[in-house]
Amino acid sequence: MTPMKILVTGAAGFIGFHVSKKLLARGDEIIGIDNLNDYYDVSLKMSRLRQLESQSGFRFTKLDISDREAMEVLFRSEKPTKVIHLAAQAGVRYSLKNPHAYVDANLTGFMNILEGCRHNAVAHLVYASSSSVYGANKKLPFSVHDNVDHPVSLYAASKKANELMAHTYSHLFGLPTTGLRFFTVYGPWGRPDMALFIFTKSIFEGRPIEVFNHGNMQRDFTYIDDIVEGVIRVCDRTPTPNPDWDAIASDPGTSHAPYRVYNIGNNNPEDLLTFIATIEKHIGKKAVIQMRPLQPGDVPATYADVDDLVRDTGFCPKTSIDNGIEEFIAWYREYYGVK
Repeated sequence: MTPMKILVTGAAGFIGFHVSKKLLARGDEIIGIDNLNDYYDVSLKMSRLRQLESQSGFRFTKLDISDREAMEVLFRSEKPTKVIHLAAQAGVRYSLKNPHAYVDANLTGFMNILEGCRHNAVAHLVYASSSSVYGANKKLPFSVHDNVDHPVSLYAASKKANELMAHTYSHLFGLPTTGLRFFTVYGPWGRPDMALFIFTKSIFEGRPIEVFNHGNMQRDFTYIDDIVEGVIRVCDRTPTPNPDWDAIASDPGTSHAPYRVYNIGNNNPEDLLTFIATIEKHIGKKAVIQMRPLQPGDVPATYADVDDLVRDTGFCPKTSIDNGIEEFIAWYREYYGVK
């Protein structure tokens, strides 16, 4: 494909870092932005950023997406062809403690992204949604064609709001938008607030790990390389209106506008206790487990129906949790000097 100028928000984040690396490797020019906040270890973000800055074609600006004026200047000066929007205030449990952070980043920030795309002829906006939008839905696997009007956390509500806002801009201004509902992404350079990182660190240090819902949890764990492949395939496929969309029996996953929403997951839920046992195997040490009740905002199981993504892009997740966790543990040992 012809190289493009792509704006990647959250470029120092876990997914943003890996997506930027892959795009740079194929010859695209990347404008990376990130506010480098201290939600988790800033030094990890800086390490990711140093790797990106060592590659030609990458330019970084420290910028908060909630800063309206700065975002307007960025879009006007850079004129990106496409935008991959991955910056957000993440975390379900943190939204119980600091709800305003989610309004600033996930609502105000997303509005600034939409306005930047609208006024600067961006060809396609790809943005991060979340499997959390399925909330109280009990029907498995989760399908983009199902209703998602009952979120159980403010984080989930903010991501559902992003999908609604994106649809509005697709409808009013013809802006092609694609939302990706990520399912429990893991792998090297992962976030320290995620289960794999927390469990690994605690097991190495001999500290107990908390396992919620007394271990009766399932997650559709998805390896970062598979996620990146899906994100880039979606970025390269600009959505068009669905000619069969019916306003009477409306399909939430498509639209009369150039709008799509996809699940991006492994399509293979794993028991949390199996996940922990795999970590133990690759560390060579047993975890000390403390069982806890289900936390507010959490759901017992996630399971991605990825049929639409497979059909439209050829997406095919390939990494088992055994291989994925092995890769993460190897990275963790090297990065933190753990034997």
